[in-house]
Amino acid sequence: MNHEARQFFEKAIQTPSPSGYEERLQQLVNEYISPHADQVSIDVHGNLIAKAGNANGPRLMYAGHCDQIGMLVSHIDENGFVYAQTIGGWDPQQLIGQAMTIWTDDGPVAALISRKPIHLLNDQERKKVVGLDEMWLDIGADGEAQARDAVRIGDPVTLQLQMRPLMNSIVCGPGMDNKTGMWTVIEALRRANEFAGGDLGCHLHSVSTVQEEIGLRGAKTAAGGINPDVAIAVDVTHASDCPTIDKNKQGNIRLGGGPVIFRGPNINPAVARRLVDLAEQHDIPYQMAAIGRATPNDANVLQLHGAGVATGLVAIPNRYMHSAVEAISLTDIDHVANLLARFAEALSPEDDFTPSVLQKD
Repeated sequence: MNHEARQFFEKAIQTPSPSGYEERLQQLVNEYISPHADQVSIDVHGNLIAKAGNANGPRLMYAGHCDQIGMLVSHIDENGFVYAQTIGGWDPQQLIGQAMTIWTDDGPVAALISRKPIHLLNDQERKKVVGLDEMWLDIGADGEAQARDAVRIGDPVTLQLQMRPLMNSIVCGPGMDNKTGMWTVIEALRRANEFAGGDLGCHLHSVSTVQEEIGLRGAKTAAGGINPDVAIAVDVTHASDCPTIDKNKQGNIRLGGGPVIFRGPNINPAVARRLVDLAEQHDIPYQMAAIGRATPNDANVLQLHGAGVATGLVAIPNRYMHSAVEAISLTDIDHVANLLARFAEALSPEDDFTPSVLQKD
């Protein structure tokens, strides 16, 4: 991973992008990829689409959603305390005592979220799982008027955004789901152009999709505009290399083990096989995973677009998903970007991903 790409990733992790409020991050993506793309556009939904390659070649779409789970200011009480609803799937226990940021039009406002101290909880309260309605945001305001001068109803909220390095190229922080996937599809375009010497045979559309966390919405509308022949979604998946995760159910997925290539009914078998072949050809480590239902990510809607799209799913191992300490490996995202770049480099008009053309081993 070169210095510029590493900086882009770190800035992305530190840039807010709750679902529906992705503009700040899309601006960063645009600044990074524009010098390497033939064209960059943003559609009415907010998806950023970077294009490169032969406009007459097969249309290849890469989708990595840039939105993260967050909160939304919904009420300010007479004492200046702020209440918020969730955006996306939160475990409320993850929020107790966290440093937060409210992102206003005038800039970030520091906040914290907590509940009544344990010393003041009665026996029944101590035994109960805390609900969102029992927590509030404190910005230090001296009453309602000062709070309303600082924040507005509808302002988005995130955990304090930061990236902390751990050992062995592992980093952690909120928003790894799925700024990692977004980074890989954008970086893959830059690398694919480089590998192909600026002469890609396919028409690559790398899309930083929006609103995945509230229903796969951006990928659905982006596919409507692109009408891809082949599509690959990149998202995180649960790593099983930590305590209490059942490998019999989740598979043996570890940080640093490389891209996770999925197989199952949501996945075109020829696309999955091509990804495996390219990984082995280019000495890219990889892991295999299976899912026997519609995937809960962008691959779901990509496969079902129009008359159907040959769809693949590549995932990034992630520990502690939807928390303040999501952990991923930088080597994994680097390998994912290389694998996607090689797939784009190899794609040609002669490729047929119709399942019936597969040859038996």
